[in-house]
Amino acid sequence: MSRTGWAHARRRLSRRVSRWLPASLRGRFVIIMIAGVLVAQGASYAIWTSQVRSSHLAQLDELSTNMAFSIASTMKFFRSLPVDYRHIVLDQLRNMGGTRFFVSVNERRLTIDDIGSGPEKEVVVNNVRSVLTQQLNIDDVIVEFSRPENLRVLNNEVLLYDLPPRWGQHSLLMEPLSPPILVVQLELAPDTWLYVATLLGVPDIFSGYRWLSEERLLVGLLVLLSVLALSLLGITSVTRPLARLSRAANQLGDDLDMPPLKESGPKEVAATAVAFNRMQRRIREQIEERERLFSAISHDLKTPLTRMRLRAEMLEDDYQRERFCASLDELDSLVKGALASVKGLDLHEEPAPVDLVALLEELAEELSLQGERVIIEKTNHPVAPLIAKPLALKRCLANLLENAVFYGKQAEVQLLDEGDAVTLRIRDYGPGIPEEQLGRVFSPFVRLEPSRSRHTGGSGLGLGIARHIARAHGGDIQLANHEEQGLVVTLSLPRQETITGL
Repeated sequence: MSRTGWAHARRRLSRRVSRWLPASLRGRFVIIMIAGVLVAQGASYAIWTSQVRSSHLAQLDELSTNMAFSIASTMKFFRSLPVDYRHIVLDQLRNMGGTRFFVSVNERRLTIDDIGSGPEKEVVVNNVRSVLTQQLNIDDVIVEFSRPENLRVLNNEVLLYDLPPRWGQHSLLMEPLSPPILVVQLELAPDTWLYVATLLGVPDIFSGYRWLSEERLLVGLLVLLSVLALSLLGITSVTRPLARLSRAANQLGDDLDMPPLKESGPKEVAATAVAFNRMQRRIREQIEERERLFSAISHDLKTPLTRMRLRAEMLEDDYQRERFCASLDELDSLVKGALASVKGLDLHEEPAPVDLVALLEELAEELSLQGERVIIEKTNHPVAPLIAKPLALKRCLANLLENAVFYGKQAEVQLLDEGDAVTLRIRDYGPGIPEEQLGRVFSPFVRLEPSRSRHTGGSGLGLGIARHIARAHGGDIQLANHEEQGLVVTLSLPRQETITGL
C-alpha cells in the first residue's frame, strides 16, 4: 500500500474511533484511564501467571524426580524378593497401613482411566519414566494418572474405595480433596506385573490457571473502582476551569462586560485564563475606542453638514437646490446609520417578558400609517411571552418588516410557538435575492438595490443589525426564496431565562 493509502486508512480509522469516544474531555479521560488500568492489570496478571506457572513446574520437576527414585527403590526391593515371599510382604504392608505407596503384584496390566494433560503431566511422566528406565533397565514402563473413584488396584479390578481402610487407603486418599493418583506399572516377568500407586502431594496439579478467578476478579474490580474514583476527582478539578473558560468564550460575543475569569488552577489553565482576560480587555477597549471614534466623527460632521444645508437653501436654482439637499440627506443618513450600527448593537437594557403578538401588531400599525401593508396570520394557540430585551427585539422586528414592505410591497407574518422556541416567518412578494447573494446581504453597507437615493432605502445595515440582535438572544435569521415569488425570512428565538447581553 502506498503512503497516501496508509494516510487515508489512518484518517478513516481515526474517524471511526472518534465516533465511539465521548464528546466531553472528562469522558475521554475516563475511557483512557479504564483502558490503562485494564491493560496494566492484564499485563501484571500475565507476568504473575507466567511466574507462578514456572515455579509450579519447577516444584513438580523436583517432586516427581524424588518420587521416581523412591518408586525405583521400592520396585528394586520387590524384584529382589523371591516370588513366594512377595505376597507375604505385601499382606504385611497392607495390614500395617499408612505406607507411602500402594503396591500389588498382578497377573496382567490393569486398565487405568488415564486423566490430565498439559506441561504438568508431561514433566511428571517424563521424569518418572526416565528415572525408572535408568534405574531398573526396563524400557516398558507405563506411567498414568487416575481419579481415586475410578482407580483399579488388584487383578479382579477392585476399586480403591472398595478396599478396607487399613489396606492403604490412607496413603492414597486426601479427604476432602480428591487429588489425582500416580500409577506406575511394569512387567517383572511373564504374567507378573508390579503395580505401584502413590500421591504427589499437589492437589491441584491439573486444575490449570483461571484468569478470572473470584479473588482476582474482586481485586481487579477494587483496583479499577479506586483508580476511577481518584481519576474522576482529579479530572473534575482540572476540567472545571476549562468548562468555565468555555462558557466565558461563548458569552464573550454577547457580553463584553462579564466578570473576568479566576486566574487559578494548574499552571496551563491559569495561563489560559490570564490570556483570555487580557483578550477580553483588549476587545472591550477596541469597542469603546470604536464608539468614541464614530461619536467624534458624527459630532464633527454635524457642523459642516448644517453649514452646507444652509448654503444649499440659499441656492436660487430649484433643481440644483433639491439635488444638493438630497445628497446632504443621503450623507446624513449614512452617518447616522454607521453610528447606529456601532451603538445600536451594544444596546444595554434588562430582559423582560415580551408579548410578540402585541409587538408585531404595534409595528404593523405604525407601518400602515405610512401606507405599508403587514398581514399577521392569526394562530389558534396563544403565544406565551418571550424573555428578551424589548427595545432590541423591537428594532430587530422593525428592520425585518421594513425591509419586507420596502422590497416586497407587503409582508405576511406567521408566528409559531414550538414550546422551547418561537419561530417567526416573514414573507414578501418582491423579486427575491439571488442564491449566491443570500449570505452577503447580512454584511454592513451591502445593498442589492443599486440606487443611493434617499427615496429608495437606507444604507444596507438593517439585516446585519437584525441578525446580530437575534444571535444575541440565542437565535438566528435564515433567508430563502419562496418557490412562487418573494423572500422568506425565518427568525428563530429560543426561550431563555435570561439574556446575557448585547
